[in-house]
Amino acid sequence: MPIGPKLSRRAAMVIGAVTLATPTVVRAQTLRWRMVTSWPKGRTGPGISARRIAERINAMSDGRLQVNLFAAGEIVPPFAVLDAVSNGTVEMGHTASLYWQGRMPAAGFFTSVPFGLGPIEHQAWIELRDGQVLWDELYKPHGIRAFLAGNTGPSMGGWFRRKLNGAEDLKGMRLRVQGLGAEIYAKLGAVPMTISAGDLLPAIEKGSIDAAEFLAPATDLEAGLPKYAPFYYAPGFNKPNGASELLVSLSAWERLSPDLRSVVIEACRAEHALGLADAYQTNAAALTEILGRYPVSLEAFPRSIMEAAQAASAELLTEIASTSPLASRIVESYRNAQRELRGWSSLAADMARANTRASSTAR
Repeated sequence: MPIGPKLSRRAAMVIGAVTLATPTVVRAQTLRWRMVTSWPKGRTGPGISARRIAERINAMSDGRLQVNLFAAGEIVPPFAVLDAVSNGTVEMGHTASLYWQGRMPAAGFFTSVPFGLGPIEHQAWIELRDGQVLWDELYKPHGIRAFLAGNTGPSMGGWFRRKLNGAEDLKGMRLRVQGLGAEIYAKLGAVPMTISAGDLLPAIEKGSIDAAEFLAPATDLEAGLPKYAPFYYAPGFNKPNGASELLVSLSAWERLSPDLRSVVIEACRAEHALGLADAYQTNAAALTEILGRYPVSLEAFPRSIMEAAQAASAELLTEIASTSPLASRIVESYRNAQRELRGWSSLAADMARANTRASSTAR
């Protein structure tokens, strides 16, 4: 009897057994998303946060969701990020909610409010109270879901070409300032200017503006602002918080599996913590460098400016609350969070200052 056919049947049986014992691995289709930003490529603070979020999503999803990052201007201008996500041009955007307050007056609350919540208080409002629910409701008509996605911490007051002696000095001053702070300065008689991060240095270098508020020492140093304005003011009463946002198209979001949704959420949450720590680290080093390299005078805002700004801020919040029922609920929720969290925050700040003094004395 020929042996060939018998061997072939045995081989077939062995191959069949192996096939049954080894499960077939089918890799899920890779989703490729584009993320546009409001930042120049690699910008200290928010630009780096955007890059880390994209890298984190790519790694945590095991390649199933691949995010390609684009700086401001590569696909859309810096102030067109919300529209690009809303109309489906891209799936994601990294930006700041303060840019949208012209169309949604309460949007700025999700970045920073003058004399408002600090970074950790703000995160508590968003994640542990009703901030996220209100944010979802605000953005839903635009077909967008938003998440906290990095934080640059408290801002400085800005760079001024001349020293401020009182509130009268602000009248007619051309000041680059963003968010609700712009409306505060307008109430004090200044002329707020909307200038993107990439165009800021030429504006102050050429004298198109008299002062510029951007973020904090690390970003200000990178932008070159210490070269052209010798007076550096604090505190940044108009931006005590520096929250970034990740915008995701609702239609794209709804197509994600539950585990990939968790990847996006946790990638953003991780960046809020790391971005804030990064800000404290880099700003400390940058402030030392600024004061050591440039003829800069570190100044405190005069009391008359602070008092006038605080009164204008209270008035502004009341005005925003009157724009819609949803805006009213956002303002009320924010004020409640501020009132209930501020006691502990003040005590914690006092303890930190006491520890700093004790440490300085010990040295």
